[in-house]
Amino acid sequence: MSLYEALANTTVTICTDLPFRINSLGLWNRTERWTVNATTPLVNFSFPLQNYTMPILEFEMTLMFVLTELTHLFLKIFGLPALAAQLVAGILLGDAGLSRIVKSSSHHDMNPIFPFANQEILNIMSLFGYIFFSFLIGVKLNLGLISKSGKKALYTGALSLSVPIVAGVGTIILLHSKWFLNGQEIVQLAFLTAMHSLTPSPVVVCLLTDLKILNSELGRLALSSALVSDLCSIAITSVAAMAAAVQQNMLKGIQDIVVMVAYTLFVWLVFRPFMFWIAKQTPQGKPIKDSYVVLIMLAFLGSALLSNWCELSFIIGPLMLGFAVPDGPPVGATLVNKFDFMVNRVFMPVFATTSMMRVTMSLPKAHKRTVLAATIVTSVVYCSKFVASLVIPLCCKMHMRDALALALILCSKGVVELGTYTFASDTWLIFSEVFDYMMLTIVLCVLIVPPLIRLLYDPKRKYVGYQKRNLMHCKPNSELRILACINRADNTPAIINFLDASCPTRDSPIAVYVLHLVKLVGRAAPVLISHNLQKRTLSNNSLSENVIISFSNFQRDNEGAVFAQVFTAITQPHYMYDDICTLAIDKATSLIILPFHRKWSRVNGSIESENQNTRTLNCRVLETAPCSVGILVNRGHVKCTNSSASPNEAYRVALIFLGGSDDREALTFAKRVAKDAYISLTVIRLVDGSGDEDGNDKWEWVQDNEMLKEIKYNGAGYVSYVEQIVEDGIKTTRKIRSLMDENEYDMFIVGRRYNVSSPQTLGLDQWSEFPELGVIGDMLSSTDSRCKSSVLVIQQQQQR
Repeated sequence: MSLYEALANTTVTICTDLPFRINSLGLWNRTERWTVNATTPLVNFSFPLQNYTMPILEFEMTLMFVLTELTHLFLKIFGLPALAAQLVAGILLGDAGLSRIVKSSSHHDMNPIFPFANQEILNIMSLFGYIFFSFLIGVKLNLGLISKSGKKALYTGALSLSVPIVAGVGTIILLHSKWFLNGQEIVQLAFLTAMHSLTPSPVVVCLLTDLKILNSELGRLALSSALVSDLCSIAITSVAAMAAAVQQNMLKGIQDIVVMVAYTLFVWLVFRPFMFWIAKQTPQGKPIKDSYVVLIMLAFLGSALLSNWCELSFIIGPLMLGFAVPDGPPVGATLVNKFDFMVNRVFMPVFATTSMMRVTMSLPKAHKRTVLAATIVTSVVYCSKFVASLVIPLCCKMHMRDALALALILCSKGVVELGTYTFASDTWLIFSEVFDYMMLTIVLCVLIVPPLIRLLYDPKRKYVGYQKRNLMHCKPNSELRILACINRADNTPAIINFLDASCPTRDSPIAVYVLHLVKLVGRAAPVLISHNLQKRTLSNNSLSENVIISFSNFQRDNEGAVFAQVFTAITQPHYMYDDICTLAIDKATSLIILPFHRKWSRVNGSIESENQNTRTLNCRVLETAPCSVGILVNRGHVKCTNSSASPNEAYRVALIFLGGSDDREALTFAKRVAKDAYISLTVIRLVDGSGDEDGNDKWEWVQDNEMLKEIKYNGAGYVSYVEQIVEDGIKTTRKIRSLMDENEYDMFIVGRRYNVSSPQTLGLDQWSEFPELGVIGDMLSSTDSRCKSSVLVIQQQQQR
């Protein structure tokens, strides 16, 4: 008879100091007081409210959260995630830390801060939070990623699961032949082999989110591989559990199989269509009704109950139910918005901390052979999984550093292993010494893996040293490729107005790639949708319908001169810059157009709204872009394209030129704009009156003059050139203010000139509100003036 069967058939009596009451009469209405032991200088922790469940629970949770946050403040300096702080806090509060100190100080085995009854309450609450967490992970994940992931992710996921299982089983057979392991030891080693071979997708999602690489190429590959491995492991685990149940009790095992098959059919044939019906009944942009949320919660609780009834892992049912919920708005987004904070910021920290509090942090006194065997098996399994995860990426000619980072991600450990080992310890499936060892391996993985991945993989590395992609190096009359970003509805007419001003013709066409940026809500994985080619399409087109219609009409109106392709990127705001830069590389664009983060009223010119996420995005794109970047400040004026328009009705553009690479890039675009017969261009050059250029400044001055020759001496049509001497920043400010007050121009084009010092702008950078616009662009976009002119600020590609 195994240890598990013996304990299952044994009646265990546990004596506690019951009954515990829930609510106390208050601290000052009790006779208990903090006392000091007369025989020792240590304080005797006779907690005055220790016989009341609610005050103790509140104190325990407060202590956990405070210690976790303080630990995280220190560990995040080294780039470690919040989970690392929660695990360390659990060790400090457990038998290896505060609990041992309190017990030794109070001279009895009971811990007054964490009494037995309250430990059970904490464990139940944390376990419920873990089940809820598994359900929400299922809601956020989209199984459609597997079919879109490609052969690389499919083979990587399958190989990273099968190879370590084979290596682990082989190691167990070898150890059994040498040490004659008993049945209980073999069961534990087989369990550890299975756990270390898995690649739980919740762990991968959390790790990639903490590392902020979920949206990168490596992150997409890792998540797709983890999903493949996860689905295979769930299927294998379910079949193995059912087979074990049939072997122990054939009738009950068959009943469990029938129930789970019926449940699976119900989830995918009844519950999932019902979720889509709810989505259709919900108006666009609105959350689903609370009554529907209640029904989903009832289904969630029932799925967890059913998993326990069928003797499966308690997360199988909720995870499967979560997979059936459509990710994103409205159903998935509503559930995540309502429950994500409570689960991830309250329940899960308690779960991680209480799980680690069980660890004794002492050398094993019993079952030393089992612990040694577990160490050997897990080491072999981990190494074989790491090597197996490298094979396919290296065969596909992935960079070695990226392949190593991918292998580390697929071998990472986290909350799923915490829950599984805790459950295995509670059900006597593994010895306490083995449990301690496995929990410490999780701590080591959480502390070591994230810094190693940061060291190996830098998502910005692909932009370094990229070939020259800017306006100045475009061949004359060649196709101009522009990536236009849209994050608000009012950005569309402004972008189309800008593109129309770019003078697209059949001889000099433009290819515009429109990227509609949508905040990711209710999903774990980012989504990139190509609406023209229908590649990687994982959702409908409703989010970008108006954008698609607008640019389709623009392409039709400029047939042969404009090619437009619309994409939708659904991702977190701090990942959007990577989508923009990656698409710019893929499409070989020369210019990225970003909307300014402020929105002005067309009625009185006041500021209607500001979006700081958009401003942060613009700054990150300016830092990492593989081509030139323009920030468009829209004041709402529309270009007149009527062929009958008179010269007085022409769209008036002014270029303010001080010198430098950014100004030369802006001048290049202005020359293209001037080709339009219905646009008048004025180049205003502000010249330093000192005339003492030398060295590098002299070379910049020569390049500036060479670029201006065509405008100065060969100007034709509605192109004019004005040169004015300004000795300092004060006169420059006066000139800019006069241009704004005259309100003579519809658009200003300027170079960013960030960190470029010159006498014309000396001291002005200290007064800039938005450094991403540069000194001149910031003045032109100021709210102090009633100027209604739009502003285009251009930064030339930065070679790194």
